[in-house]
Amino acid sequence: MVPTKTGLRIRARRDYWNFVVKYEWPILLTIMGVVLGVVTILPSAAALALSVLALALGITSLMLEYRNLRDRWSSFTFSPVSELFPVHETPSPPSYTEPVRHSFPNRATAITDNAIDRHLRQAAVPALVEDEPYELSASLRATAPQVLGETAQGGVIFNGPVLGLADDPLPTAAAAGRPVRLHKARFFDGQCSNELCRMTIAHRKTGEVLDLRQQVLLDSAGQLAPLAETDLANIVGVSTIAITADQHVVLIEQTAKNSASAALLAPSGSGSLEPVDLSTLSPTWTLQQLLINGMQRELVEECGIKSREIIDTQVVGYGRWLERGAKPEFFGVTRLAIAAEQLNARRVSSAEELYTGGVLSVMLDWSALAEQLRARDDVLAAPACPTIVRQRGSLPLLLALRAAALAIGESTR
Repeated sequence: MVPTKTGLRIRARRDYWNFVVKYEWPILLTIMGVVLGVVTILPSAAALALSVLALALGITSLMLEYRNLRDRWSSFTFSPVSELFPVHETPSPPSYTEPVRHSFPNRATAITDNAIDRHLRQAAVPALVEDEPYELSASLRATAPQVLGETAQGGVIFNGPVLGLADDPLPTAAAAGRPVRLHKARFFDGQCSNELCRMTIAHRKTGEVLDLRQQVLLDSAGQLAPLAETDLANIVGVSTIAITADQHVVLIEQTAKNSASAALLAPSGSGSLEPVDLSTLSPTWTLQQLLINGMQRELVEECGIKSREIIDTQVVGYGRWLERGAKPEFFGVTRLAIAAEQLNARRVSSAEELYTGGVLSVMLDWSALAEQLRARDDVLAAPACPTIVRQRGSLPLLLALRAAALAIGESTR
């Protein structure tokens, strides 16, 4: 049965309260003790006196727990960071040998690496999923319940299972025979770790402002820390650009209910990598095969494309979205066996209506875009990039188009 909008909102609120209870269970236990104290009062004088004493102690404990909870939840104020990450002033990890810095005004910033992108296009990258699931660190766990409502920013989100990345997909690691490590996590883990970097946090009493970007994203030398050195969930983002049989590029109109890039244009399929994407892999699976499963799953869900209408998908790029805690993002390009007119005529499913406002397609000269990017690596300055994309494109869309153009240009040279 297809879930309704109301059903999705109820599920989102259920996931939120389940997450809060996970970290605030002591006060619920105290409430239960008070209730039990009331219902077990016996008629005898002695028993009555003991029960009243137990009830008084329980109420006192409840009041202390409530005050402690109130103090913790109100000790800090949260507000969105207005400035973009200082990408051009931040050194990249030393392991990035060909870094490229991207800044999209009023939207977002990222770091990519041309050597990593070539590696993903040319070599099978071994990977594994660690046995132990991700857990928030003690400091992040202490603030998780109150932080969750702030980072969601009105979006309808669920605490579904996802996969995080523990290592950057470096060519040197593959050459040394080290597989890329992934870990299982939940979506709210990312909201309470990476997404905190989108917030300014100030202590109400002292006025101290916490700079989480400095504390959790940079190493001791002031460089962007590699994934292996962070305590964040680093949920893997996957995006693919679909090209129709008549050479149109498929785009998604996102609604304001999206937790990231609200009301902007998104790639044809984009979302988070999930454990379900492992289900059809062989025992000798590669990172690219896993990513392709996730990209194609998102494409089918968001565009209404059928699996049989997909010809193939190639992983073409990787980057780290700095405003979102430098989380990992992978980009792909997918060839479709159907024309744009067929796709544009399809309705968005009711399950996706909360997030997808519509599907549209544009023409793009890939050869011209690739040539312009080789001359100046700035997709916003490339005349071949469609105007609507330059004006309203989200970071995943802009970086996916860049990576796809460079890959297509490389294959036709």
